[in-house]
Amino acid sequence: MSNLSGVIKSIRNDMREDRGVSGDGQRIEQLGWMLFLKIFDDKDKELELLDDKYKSPIPEKFKWRNWAANDEGMTGDELLNFVDQQLFPTLKELPAQDPRAYMVREVFEGNNNYMKSGINIRKVLNRLNEIDFNKASERHLFGEIYETILQELQSAGDYGEFYTPRAITNFIVDIINPKLGEKILDPACGTGGYLTSAIDHLKKQTKNIEQRKTIQQTISGWEWKPLPYVLATTNLILHDIELPNITYRDALDKPLSEYREKDRVNIIIANPPFGGTVANNNENNFPQNYRVKESADLFLILMIQLLKQGGRAGIVLPDGSLSGDGVKQRIRQKLLEDCNLHTIIRLPNSVFKPYATVATNLLFFDKGKPTKDVWYYQHKYQEGVKSYSKTNPLKLEELEPIKKWWKKRVESEVSWKVSIDTIIERGYDLDIKNPNAVVEENEETSNEILTRIDTEQNKIHEIVGKLKQLLATE
Repeated sequence: MSNLSGVIKSIRNDMREDRGVSGDGQRIEQLGWMLFLKIFDDKDKELELLDDKYKSPIPEKFKWRNWAANDEGMTGDELLNFVDQQLFPTLKELPAQDPRAYMVREVFEGNNNYMKSGINIRKVLNRLNEIDFNKASERHLFGEIYETILQELQSAGDYGEFYTPRAITNFIVDIINPKLGEKILDPACGTGGYLTSAIDHLKKQTKNIEQRKTIQQTISGWEWKPLPYVLATTNLILHDIELPNITYRDALDKPLSEYREKDRVNIIIANPPFGGTVANNNENNFPQNYRVKESADLFLILMIQLLKQGGRAGIVLPDGSLSGDGVKQRIRQKLLEDCNLHTIIRLPNSVFKPYATVATNLLFFDKGKPTKDVWYYQHKYQEGVKSYSKTNPLKLEELEPIKKWWKKRVESEVSWKVSIDTIIERGYDLDIKNPNAVVEENEETSNEILTRIDTEQNKIHEIVGKLKQLLATE
């Protein structure tokens, strides 16, 4: 099939016609469970051919091939009732007798069918039936299209927290440079971007099927929200991981003291949630001197705990985690004493726009030796660019100068080194501005400033209007 993008466009149009699907988030969630079930059935067919004893965990009646694959099959109210009253209730309660059964149950426990028209559901099913996920070429091509679908989450309200720009995930993985056999974890994996970047990186090192199996055994992620869980699971399957090792859990729900050496990993790559507060009093799972409500700070403590001696990490943290007194200071002190925080890449505010406009940083550290010096590098916009956006995102090639500098570090207008003594004198404050920066004149004209303010105010009014509508319907 050469027109996969056309298939996805048609599916979008079919969903927009349905009164039950509202906005990008719900549309992607709807597509998520359907895709998962279709891909799962295609994989079942492959496993049945390879192993006569293989038996799918999904009951016959609910296998995709038996209710969705026939383009002339049930439709209308019959199909809608089947999905809502039989398919979802059955798969949500599926006995978890093996890992594949458990994965199906976890996917359906937290997801919903939003579509209200069985006719529209049939249209979407028929479109998906045009794709054969057992053909490697179609699966890989669809994987690229799937990435663009996930990218739309960045601008879909609160869903944006689950998506990290691919330039960031690929850059961090390239710098960390994982090797076959190393255990890799993302404890806040969202839609699986870091894990798929790592998989693609490791595939280049494989020469046979056994080495490919090693990737499956060493890649793992945790995610505690239903939508990104199913999207990440599907994402890894599209990247040739037969049984994704993604655990449906809150990474902060377990006492820190309960983690043992067997739980530790060689590599952590992550963009932990920031800007939010911890749920369910999970800060009490941490030693008292590190208890704080900011999730990013607790994730930092967790990641230090989960790294093996000699392990390495590449993570995203907001400016707010680099400074602050009290508990926040003690957390940074632990990082600098337990790990070699060798590099901080400072990013512009708009990298995660529109989901978040706070300034963010990429931190790279190795566990086992204390920090002596921290190198900083300030990434700047390319000439003529004033901000990143959905239509103009950060591109991987923009980060090439950092890769070149990484191997041969020198101070410059965008890079500087700070000793641990200076950092201690500053109260372990890591929010250190560029001392070598050349002051640039603000090229934004008065009219441009007024236009930008007017645009932002219009967006605020639009959001307030939507909130009022939602409250009026409750």
